[in-house]
Amino acid sequence: MQLRTLGALLRKELVMILHNPLIPRMIVALPVMALLVVPLVATFDVKNVEVAVVDDDHSQLSRRIVADLDASPELVVTALPPTHAEAIQLVEQGRADVVLSIPLHFERNLSEIDVEANGVNATKGMLGMQYVVSSVGSTLRNVAREQGRDVAADDASVIYRFNPTLNFRHYMVPALMVFLVIMICGFLPALNLVSEKETGTIEAMNVTPVSRTVFVLSKLIPFWVTGLIVVTVGIIIGSTVYGVVPAGSLGGIYLATVLLSLVMSGLGVTIANKSATMLQTIFVMFAFIIIFQLMGGLLTPIGSMPEWAQCLTYAIPPRFFNEIMRAIYLKGAGFGELRSQFLWLTVYAILAVTCAAVTYKKRSGG
Repeated sequence: MQLRTLGALLRKELVMILHNPLIPRMIVALPVMALLVVPLVATFDVKNVEVAVVDDDHSQLSRRIVADLDASPELVVTALPPTHAEAIQLVEQGRADVVLSIPLHFERNLSEIDVEANGVNATKGMLGMQYVVSSVGSTLRNVAREQGRDVAADDASVIYRFNPTLNFRHYMVPALMVFLVIMICGFLPALNLVSEKETGTIEAMNVTPVSRTVFVLSKLIPFWVTGLIVVTVGIIIGSTVYGVVPAGSLGGIYLATVLLSLVMSGLGVTIANKSATMLQTIFVMFAFIIIFQLMGGLLTPIGSMPEWAQCLTYAIPPRFFNEIMRAIYLKGAGFGELRSQFLWLTVYAILAVTCAAVTYKKRSGG
């Protein structure tokens, strides 16, 4: 009897979703647009770093250093100011990101050179400075080899495991899928339920013998399926457009998606149960989503946070989904290696669904 009731309610929810002018478009259009556009524009890759070189040496070596800098795909020598003060002025005007100062008699004694970076854009300044130092070091090693001198062998061999080219899209595509599941599976069930409150249609349900568990499940299940659709769209676009293919099992990705969908939809319904208007629901959901994004490892590495903040991230369910997605996509990790993350997600899924059922109050009946 309960299964038949649940089936009838699910058919009703499906009809409501299909006739809603916004929800079907969000389910399809938002993932497609986000995955097609965001990886192209949102990147931490740094190119066209503008370098101002103060060449006090004017030697053949210093000219070669400048030429090699300008030939680098990431660097552009935009100015050769005669003084350091003029170079700093270029930085202040936004016309240079890094200043390289080559001292007098540098070719004769290979004294230290000064590299200064514009710290307003910390990422570009830091990486730009590293590019400049690397380019100068490469030039000096090449010159030493050409002159038959010994080259210092203290350079480390750097290998980037799991993402050899440091392609930011391999990092961004899984993160976008995490973001989309959080948004769609969190917001849509909450807005769907609170809209019924505002229109008064939920009052008819309150006087029926339908139990709270069946009613809440009828609100949650469609959006669990939606989460799977969103991730499937992400996998297809990631592989066909960007060549980003999961190195591990698709089963692990879908299992983690189901668990996070449970968490977010349960949270959304809980908030809607406690809200009287759609505006209240939006503000509360938005507050949770901001916290999830900032502390879930999507934007900031958890290992870079203070220790107290790292402890707090264990209360952020998307943290574990994010770790699962990146581990499966980049490392090809299996369930055994990620059992801790799956266990945490399972616990939060049970808590979220239980809270959604408990906080739904019927005025009469079951």
